[in-house]
Amino acid sequence: MEKAIQEDPPVTLAGGRLLAQISTSIVAMLREHYGRGPMKAKTYALDDIIVVVMRGSGFTALEETLMYSGQPGRVIAMREEFQSVMADRHKTTIENLTGRKVVAFVSQAHVEPDITVEMFFVDGPLPGFGAVEVIEPA
Repeated sequence: MEKAIQEDPPVTLAGGRLLAQISTSIVAMLREHYGRGPMKAKTYALDDIIVVVMRGSGFTALEETLMYSGQPGRVIAMREEFQSVMADRHKTTIENLTGRKVVAFVSQAHVEPDITVEMFFVDGPLPGFGAVEVIEPA
């Protein structure tokens, strides 16, 4: 009689390890699909909000050509379109890492300085990352 192999429970990341893994995962996706990634990435978590701030992603030759021709708005529009294509992958990554469902995803790109912000709103607070909610001042 064969003994059933018991699988170890999944390792749940928390605190700084969770934030680091979110940053690493989002940057890896950008590098894979965009051809390059940011020089710096920092992830913040507060209650049910996760914010990934990426700086210095560098521009592709196409983006630089558009910017130098006086059309930085087209670069932002192109990056926003790219993020909408990547939205499901981003959400799935956050859901897998946090165990929470992403209920909203907001992405914003900025040209000068080169900053991209990815915000994820999840269906409940992350353990260890709190906030105080004021509903109606007394």
